[in-house]
Amino acid sequence: MQNPLSRPLIAALILSAGAGLLSATSLMDPPTQDVVNTREVLKEWVDVERTLSAEQRDWAMGKELIQDRIELVQEEIDSLRSRIGEAQESIAAADIKRQELLDENESLKAASASLEAIVADLEARVIGLLAKLPPPIVERVSMLSARLPKAGAETKSSLGERFQNIVGILNEVNKFNGEIALFSEVRTLEDGSSAEVSAMYVGVGQAYYVTGDQKHAGLGTSSADGWIWKPINAAAVDIALAIAILENEQPADFVHLPIQID
Repeated sequence: MQNPLSRPLIAALILSAGAGLLSATSLMDPPTQDVVNTREVLKEWVDVERTLSAEQRDWAMGKELIQDRIELVQEEIDSLRSRIGEAQESIAAADIKRQELLDENESLKAASASLEAIVADLEARVIGLLAKLPPPIVERVSMLSARLPKAGAETKSSLGERFQNIVGILNEVNKFNGEIALFSEVRTLEDGSSAEVSAMYVGVGQAYYVTGDQKHAGLGTSSADGWIWKPINAAAVDIALAIAILENEQPADFVHLPIQID
């Protein structure tokens, strides 16, 4: 691009040349080739001036647009830097929270391992208890007891479900222990024959049965080998009376019944 400082000098030279040529041509007619050439030069100079003005105008507008674009990009950069800073802070906070959760998870794992040992011990004790309980209560909790895992066997049940199962069994056992319950059962008598009897369970510690003819009776107790029945035919009448009183077939009265405590 031509230096703007030289443009006045060029213009002056072109005008001087043009003036000289015009003065020279004023003495002659028609115009000479020099006059024509001067006119062409002047026209080209005007075109160049227009072109230069347009380029300067376009450059000024382009510069303004570029400056605006630079400012916009700078704002975007500043915004991105701010968001990056916020993201880094969030990541740092997330890392802290993650570490807290990991620590909490380790604590829960340790607590879970301790609870698992406790629940496994409780399940083993409940299984041992069921082996010594009267058949009616064992039958009542059979659905719950079937969920108890065998010793050393794996289970898919959660700790919460296993605790709930144990509590359910113990609640039923405790309820049965506070009742006097009557059942119709088939018992094997001492002579090897079978007979239908009326069985009266006093909680989970004692039980009695008597045949309909009151000739055979038995006492049920818990032992290390499980629930056992012993014949006590001599108490058949008293046991029948106690059952009749319980069923409101006889008025209330004191009845002496044998008790066995191990």
